[in-house]
Amino acid sequence: MEVDIVCAGFGPASGGFLTTLARGLEGLESRVMPGMPPQVICYERADDIGFGVSGVVTRARGIKESFPEFDVTQVPMAAPVREEKLIYLLDPVGASRRPGYLRLADQFVKSMTGQAADSMEVPFVPEFLHKRDGFVLSLGQFNQWVGQQLMMGGAVQVWPGSPVAKPLIEGNAVCGIQLLDQGVEADGRPGAGYQPGMEVRAPLTVVADGPVGAVGRELDEYFGLPEGHRRDEWAVGSKMVVELRDGCRLEPGTVFHTIGYPEPEIFGFFYVHPGGLASVGIFLPSWFANPARTSYRYLQHYVRHPFLWQHLEGGKLRSWGAKSLLESGRRGEPYLCGNGYARIGEGSGSTNVLTGSGVDEAWTTGIQLAEGVLQLWKEGAPFTKENLERTYVQRRRASWLEREAAVAERARDGFQKGFARGMAGMMLAGLTKGALSWPATPKAPHEQVTDVYSFYRECITPGEIARVREECREKGQPLHDALMARAGWPEIPLDGELLVSHQDALLMGGKVQAAPGYADHVVFLDPQLCETCADRLCVEVCSGEAIHAAEGGGRPAFDREKCVHCGACVWNCSEGENIAFVAGAGGLHSSMN
Repeated sequence: MEVDIVCAGFGPASGGFLTTLARGLEGLESRVMPGMPPQVICYERADDIGFGVSGVVTRARGIKESFPEFDVTQVPMAAPVREEKLIYLLDPVGASRRPGYLRLADQFVKSMTGQAADSMEVPFVPEFLHKRDGFVLSLGQFNQWVGQQLMMGGAVQVWPGSPVAKPLIEGNAVCGIQLLDQGVEADGRPGAGYQPGMEVRAPLTVVADGPVGAVGRELDEYFGLPEGHRRDEWAVGSKMVVELRDGCRLEPGTVFHTIGYPEPEIFGFFYVHPGGLASVGIFLPSWFANPARTSYRYLQHYVRHPFLWQHLEGGKLRSWGAKSLLESGRRGEPYLCGNGYARIGEGSGSTNVLTGSGVDEAWTTGIQLAEGVLQLWKEGAPFTKENLERTYVQRRRASWLEREAAVAERARDGFQKGFARGMAGMMLAGLTKGALSWPATPKAPHEQVTDVYSFYRECITPGEIARVREECREKGQPLHDALMARAGWPEIPLDGELLVSHQDALLMGGKVQAAPGYADHVVFLDPQLCETCADRLCVEVCSGEAIHAAEGGGRPAFDREKCVHCGACVWNCSEGENIAFVAGAGGLHSSMN
């Protein structure tokens, strides 16, 4: 099939692109079907355009540019930011791995506020972090609203449930995409009803499939990254949507940013939506050294912190989810365009790690590309690398997006040297507009992880760790629960409502489904490497426990009926690059995320 523009992935970047493009297409003629209006199609992997995304707080500058009279009451779970606080959380259970200076800080807080203190409100929210003029959103609900506006306009088409397998590359140009084969077995062999993925050819391919998307990653492999650019910094974002108990007095638009707990390296958030709902979650960064890392167990300890639990106790889990976040920012920026293609959104390196925001930035890259595309269309100019650099990249370089990205570029380097240096580096970068930061060279995630004996040396003996590892290996269980219990983390008092097992969360708060007829999207490239791997980070980090250790050891097993498509496995492989995270269908089925 031939179209004028094909877009891979529907998220905030695609939303900004298609919204701006659709408004400017009137009166233009298709280049591939003369006499017809422009043919623009966007394909999305998930079964719905609002599935499997995230709650967010954003200043929404780009969104406001697209919708100057944006009425938050039109979008479910949306509210203007009314109150914003930065909270330092103390360790209420005594198991947090805190360096000496943080323990002294905890004692200082208690001496100032009382020995029963469990938290302290920081006197101010740093200017670079604040979102006080923005919105609290459910990105799933917002995406659905944007999609409705687009489809009602009729100028573009959005097709969910249509995974894009790869870009079509010919020489130094991209000439479209290929959809995923259907009617195949789990290993990719043709089965009953086999249909090869359709080729969709277009003069312009817009790549907006996120940081772990199949199209963007293949372009990175084929064209490489610009000199000096690397993608070494990542995070897993894990969150719950909670129905707050009756009588909770928090107003919609309340925003809490938190630091300090459950581990110093883990940042947290609490956003209150209308309708008695809240998004609460954590960011587990790649420079967190724990090899038995698990976002869900840490998330449950986070919500149990007294500062948060006073609002969450008695609530009900309405949804749960996780996703990978590319934290390299501008330093992870790929080639933004080439002959026949352009890249927007998080996969283009737009996330600002200093301000902790990415939705607004992704949306804005979409606006900038759409304005450039419309300019070229009116000029009758082809979508070449030179023309896209002139109309899209130059717009991006001249915008607030680029200025703020430059400030944030090295803001978090200090975390490579520890929590204190990381926080100092962020403050330096924010106060000096990026002129100063804490110097450090980022490492690949698997190079930053220490061994379990070193990480737990202060609280678990080497002999006990060895016994736990052998026991878990024989049972085919991950290490994290067993080690956290022995390190002093209390068992989670499951209540069947809010505090539920990980597997129950997949059923009642995520509704994971894997469409039949598609191949598995997580593939272990060299099984022998897996069998000799000691750390098995892919097992420990898997957000849905879809990758699990086989009983007695050996290569990990993959259950796609539990996979939430977060993509954390691909950047957490202990061997570096032994996992292929390819295109796949299904995943989370929740529009509340």
